[in-house]
Amino acid sequence: MSPRSASVNEELRRRSRERLLQAAVELVGEHGFEATTLGDIADRAGSARGLVSYYFPGKRQLVQSAVHRLMHRTLEEALEREPRTEDGPERLARAIDAILGLARDRPVLMRQHMAGLLHDEGLVQCPEQRRLGELLGETVARYGSGDLAAGYPMLRALLMGAVYAALVPGVAMPVPVLRAELFERYGLDWELGVPPESDAGAGVCERDLSRFFATEERGE
Repeated sequence: MSPRSASVNEELRRRSRERLLQAAVELVGEHGFEATTLGDIADRAGSARGLVSYYFPGKRQLVQSAVHRLMHRTLEEALEREPRTEDGPERLARAIDAILGLARDRPVLMRQHMAGLLHDEGLVQCPEQRRLGELLGETVARYGSGDLAAGYPMLRALLMGAVYAALVPGVAMPVPVLRAELFERYGLDWELGVPPESDAGAGVCERDLSRFFATEERGE
């Protein structure tokens, strides 16, 4: 039997990593961060347990990368859905609705993610986080921000603040209220994006996440 080529080995490694990312999102969403072990994640992904440390230094880094993957793929899907548009305000509205939608539909996962950002490791720099940043930066640029260097960090901070406010136990703010505040901040019409009253799937947590962690070759 001839040895596998470098390209085949690289493809196998990529698929293995993506299975770990999907398993991490599923398990943390189901059971929370503390109750999910690296062994659980490896078992769900069908991977050897020692392989997890090959890709990620620890559980927190793995979970951050996994959530950033879900976030950037969700954002991509929202920005590119039909009817396709290059309109800056519409794309910004879709981006806001996509991120707030994750807070609404996956509160356990997103609450664990926000808590993880406050630990000493802070924001993990990984391909998934970079792709999320690129998408938000492109959205701000398309919207027409005159100062992208300031516009992107501001949008990121406002979205993080809104997600946090939507998830604080006992004093959580309603997503439509947070949406209204962000839309007013950016001068967006309420009808843009996916207004709450038109979102028939609101609050329904989709169980099949495979399309967000597809193994075909594509940008991270």
